[in-house]
Amino acid sequence: MELDHIAADWGALAEERLAETVSLRRAIHADPEIGLHCPRTTEKVKAALAGLPLELREGSSTTGLIAILRGGAGGGAAAGNGRTVLLRGDMDALPMQEETGLPFASLTPGAMHACGHDSHTAMLVGAAKALCARADELPGTVVFMFQPGEEGYHGARAMIEDGLLDVAPADAAFALHISPNMPLGVVVNRAGTLMASTDTVSATITGRGGHAAMPHDCLDPIPIACEIVAALNSYIARQVPVTDPAVLSITKFIAGTAHNIVPSSVELLGTMRTLSEERRAEVRAAFVRIVQGIAAAHGASGEARIEPGYPVTVNDERATALVRDCAEALAGGDGGAWASMPPMMGAEDFSYVLQKVPGAMSFIGAAPAGSDPATNPPLHNTRMLIDEAVMAKGIAMHCAVATRFLNNGFG
Repeated sequence: MELDHIAADWGALAEERLAETVSLRRAIHADPEIGLHCPRTTEKVKAALAGLPLELREGSSTTGLIAILRGGAGGGAAAGNGRTVLLRGDMDALPMQEETGLPFASLTPGAMHACGHDSHTAMLVGAAKALCARADELPGTVVFMFQPGEEGYHGARAMIEDGLLDVAPADAAFALHISPNMPLGVVVNRAGTLMASTDTVSATITGRGGHAAMPHDCLDPIPIACEIVAALNSYIARQVPVTDPAVLSITKFIAGTAHNIVPSSVELLGTMRTLSEERRAEVRAAFVRIVQGIAAAHGASGEARIEPGYPVTVNDERATALVRDCAEALAGGDGGAWASMPPMMGAEDFSYVLQKVPGAMSFIGAAPAGSDPATNPPLHNTRMLIDEAVMAKGIAMHCAVATRFLNNGFG
């Protein structure tokens, strides 16, 4: 098969697997699991992969799973050019109460697949089945990475630390994420910074409590904390360039117990997002400086804390071009199959993989037919819905990207 026709060929084959992919997605959707340990989801994946020519390896600290397909006669380095490509699908759900009314809605109170990970996992299983059917034609190795704990639990980092990605070291890595706010089937990404870093920030402002009728005998931490919040907003607006932006949002302010008591302390909580690691370091330092400095100026004490989150997600330019080419080939060259996007301030722990391996993360539009992508309930919404037909396109994209890379690298 000529290289120019590889991507287009996968479209029809993916459609043949749509029904079973939908069934798996619905089974996972109805039985969501949160965090690093998703044993029931992992078992569903293993059952779906049973009988395929795959090597399965499980993590020691999570229920993460990799499945390795060694193509060609002999596999690995003996198979053609010996390239290895990694495809990632995340498995965990969110701590939310589902309100979609779907017949396969979550049966677990307080847990919902509101970010599409159920479809990501099902699409990756579908791709594994399709690629296994053509294993002899693959001139290299495909690693399927089924990852728990993406929603704030650093699951990708845990799988890396467990050594799972060292079993068959990848030369390129790709991930696909659905979006109900993008047109159905359109693949969207960009070269360079795609998504932000994320850190959790918190602070304790300690003064001296007392009677609210005699504030002069106290050291009221509330106005001091308010001044800190205002100063943080001013810092972002006036000292951070719009060409390398940052977001610092204080989202929780805890103080006081009664109308006639000046509290002794105030607790602040928020999030910090940046699009470069250099800006991230600067904003972290500014947060500490502002909290401590303003508190000290009033004779109070300010303790600033930063809990590191995900790194910046950076797409390789060559990998992004490869994804674009595959999207256009699958659409038959009619246009509208791929679109560029500006960086977004959401975060993604596939960034840990991209720190080690060149690759790209992309979005694929999943807006239900007849809906307005701009007004659909977004990701992380209790009423988020997708058009399941998009999963055939997702399977085809996984297969096309993998085979394009194995055949031609980034060339």
